[in-house]
Amino acid sequence: MNTEFPKDFLWGAATSAYQVEGADLEDGKKYSQQDVVNRIQNFTDASVASDHYHRYKEDVVLMAELGMKSYRFSIAWSRIFPNGTGKPNKQGIQFYHNLIDELLAHDIIPIPTLYHYDMPMALVEQYDGWISRKSVDDFAAYAEYVIREFKDKVIYWTTINEQSVIVQYWTKKNYVPEKYLQDEQVKYQINHHMNLAHAIACRLVHELVPGGKVGAALGYDPVYPLTCKPDDVLAAMNANDLRNYYFLDPYFKGHYHEGALHYLKQQHLAPIMDADDEKIMKEGYSDFIGLNYYYSFTAKKPAKNAERRMSGCNKSGIPGDITGYEIQPDYYEICQNPELKVTPWDWAIDPDGMEFMLRDIYTRYNKPLMITENGLGRIDVLEKDGSIHDQERIAYLRDHIIAMKKAMDAGVEVISYNPWSFMDVLSTSNGYQKRYGFVYVNRDNDDLKDLKRYKKDSFYWYAQVISSNGKDI
Repeated sequence: MNTEFPKDFLWGAATSAYQVEGADLEDGKKYSQQDVVNRIQNFTDASVASDHYHRYKEDVVLMAELGMKSYRFSIAWSRIFPNGTGKPNKQGIQFYHNLIDELLAHDIIPIPTLYHYDMPMALVEQYDGWISRKSVDDFAAYAEYVIREFKDKVIYWTTINEQSVIVQYWTKKNYVPEKYLQDEQVKYQINHHMNLAHAIACRLVHELVPGGKVGAALGYDPVYPLTCKPDDVLAAMNANDLRNYYFLDPYFKGHYHEGALHYLKQQHLAPIMDADDEKIMKEGYSDFIGLNYYYSFTAKKPAKNAERRMSGCNKSGIPGDITGYEIQPDYYEICQNPELKVTPWDWAIDPDGMEFMLRDIYTRYNKPLMITENGLGRIDVLEKDGSIHDQERIAYLRDHIIAMKKAMDAGVEVISYNPWSFMDVLSTSNGYQKRYGFVYVNRDNDDLKDLKRYKKDSFYWYAQVISSNGKDI
């Protein structure tokens, strides 16, 4: 097959604020909820992370050397408004001006995300964060300020990162007060408030940014039937409805997927909505959708009287150590695909799932697509000569890029590929044990070392991919 991409294709990479910036309390910034959640879980904190806040110029030079055409990053709400609302923090604003200016000076298109898990902790303390509808108005004010501030420098915007993941791992992606922990309806209420916030941000981009394009960045996991039994096929359909289309339909149709919403109502999990909410969602249409793709699942009919269980996670990096998979009673049970290899963290490696996802979503919504995350987490070893040999990552990315091109050859419009991640980041579940970057950051969970940057083998490979526009893969 011809792997050469369109001339204007945006080859890039991605990170997020709290996972790379550090400087968690510097220059006026205050804690986000993710800073606090990490500490409660006795997890590697984000106080330094990869020190991008102080080293962004060095990092952008490496981005330019890699040949990146785009860079997807996030803006930390608590760096702009330390208390969530009120007076903006000039030093925080200036940092993002400096970063964006540096990107533009190196001909790299900035793709900022307005929200990547890190609500200001002040709003959590004030009214429980996203659980309260007050969050919608406060996010709207934050989004309007940021969009106005950078409207002349940024064309592509993403709003909220991985609403589906936030629902599935709601206590890990939100600080949830103890009084809510037994009430799983809350996570769907959080998602609803985010849908309203997303829609308002989309409207603001359309109103304020000349030629602006906007969409969310959704975590998407294709779900196949475990067997050809009709019960398993229906279970997979149910899983795709609730795990994927329930989140996608509001972006493009302005309402929730009817079948999934019906199930949530039966289970007393559906969000409480105001009369005008669908009108708000319809007005805030998306121009594209960003997709974070790592793995796929299978589904089967759940056992009779099975209890609800959300997906667990593997924190050890020992295959098979995952704490369990999601069960939705009388609807579906998620399970690992026996036909696929997995990473040490039990993530199925499925390049064909990339093609499946792109073709499926484009057929359903007929809107441009952007890969906002895709990557392989692994334990990388810094050799004495400063090299890092990550051939598994190269193979993973190569196979997924080829699958993406197959979808494009079948008529799917994909405008950008931003693998996770440009540099090693603070992994949400596994710290610096689990690395994703093209650039190695010399630190571990407990020892900051010198934070020096080293180019991995994948850096040189991806540079060739970009310079050849996909031909040399």
